[in-house]
Amino acid sequence: QVQLVESGGGLVQAGGSLRLSCAASGSIASINSMGWYRQAPGKQRELVATVTTSGSTNYADSVKGRFTISRDNAKNTVSLQMNKLKPEDTAVYYCWGTTFVHDYWGQGTQVTVSS
Repeated sequence: QVQLVESGGGLVQAGGSLRLSCAASGSIASINSMGWYRQAPGKQRELVATVTTSGSTNYADSVKGRFTISRDNAKNTVSLQMNKLKPEDTAVYYCWGTTFVHDYWGQGTQVTVSS
């Protein structure tokens, strides 16, 4: 089992920045890729960014150039630096980790960007 706990959400004005962090615990040696997804009201959950154990990253087109994902394998954490935030970035952000057998999710943290 893997537990993921997010922190760092909140309310920010458009153009501002926030940093999300996620700490993994449990059977962390089995985790491969980690990342962030988000879900806005009335919409499906969507990929934001992922990072492999070797540091390869993948971003949604909508956040490229504004968000940066990073991973600290020694501390078992993954972070998402979000800059130049837009109102359309408003959503619940979920930390995600996979063992390629099972996906794990955090409880989610709210990010609200006011215009």
